[in-house]
Amino acid sequence: MMNNQAYKGEFHGEPAVWLRYGNYEAALLPEIGGNLIAFRDLENGYRFLREPEEAEMEEFKSNPGVHGIPVLYPPNRYEDGKFPWKGKVHQLPINEPATGNHLHGYLHTSAWEVVDLGQTSEESYVVVKVTIDEHHMMYQYLPFKFTVKLRYSLSGEGLSQQLFVKNDGEMEMPCLFAFHTAVNAPFAPDSTEEDCHLKLTIGERWELNERQLPTGKYQALSEGELKMKSSGVSPYFMPMDNHYTAVPQNGRNRMELTDTKLGATLVYDVGASYKQWMIWNNGASGKFFCPEPQINLVNAPNMDLPADEVGLFSLAPGEIWEETARIYLKATAQ
Repeated sequence: MMNNQAYKGEFHGEPAVWLRYGNYEAALLPEIGGNLIAFRDLENGYRFLREPEEAEMEEFKSNPGVHGIPVLYPPNRYEDGKFPWKGKVHQLPINEPATGNHLHGYLHTSAWEVVDLGQTSEESYVVVKVTIDEHHMMYQYLPFKFTVKLRYSLSGEGLSQQLFVKNDGEMEMPCLFAFHTAVNAPFAPDSTEEDCHLKLTIGERWELNERQLPTGKYQALSEGELKMKSSGVSPYFMPMDNHYTAVPQNGRNRMELTDTKLGATLVYDVGASYKQWMIWNNGASGKFFCPEPQINLVNAPNMDLPADEVGLFSLAPGEIWEETARIYLKATAQ
């Protein structure tokens, strides 16, 4: 009997789409940001993503940014909520009073629509989309018309993600996206944080001011950060809420989380379109961290730096931008 399935069900009482393939299982919440909230290896009891427990669902719904794979538009912080674009300054609400900034936009809290789901001998998959136009609450702040589609599939090669963005409007639009991916470390039930070893394809560290906005300068990498980009280090070697340039290694832009006890490495290969990495480990909590692939530098439209350097991408009317990512497990290289 084929264990490849894609079906509608529930996740702690919320409408969900479930995918199954072999030992793998995943769940997506269409009505809460199209968030892929769970990715598991059932045979081994691995939970790769941080999931909300049943008792945490209300808290998760009020702040759906630190579980699963939330999609952010526009990602991270914008000074005083200001978003200058093509000669006009758009005003976003200040939703982070502590810094006086706007944070993360509204895609991760929006309802998405399931447009396709199914299974073949090769995979099980789901496609969700959200359309931004004058009927969407975000349009009043950023008046751009566009469609975002996410396709997730499970196969013997793990979890694949395809992000598709199309400009449906008549103006050039900012194409600034990120994923606030929350990874369990450890992801195996019998491992500890001491078994976890992190590598990330970072380049330079951006200096951030007291409002968590970049100054435009770089800071010297610490010994731990130098290890993070080379041989690897504990994901909790220090509290991190840091922003880095992304520098692909061997042609790939990725996070590798090795469990030394298992001799296995979880690879999060995000594609080369993401010019920045944000990394946040919740005060070095020892339970999870967020390696966040981000197209643009924090506050990029307000920065006086070259567009390519800060990842200030745009889409002309009718243009499409796509990127793929994959999360998979491999034996650790000896």
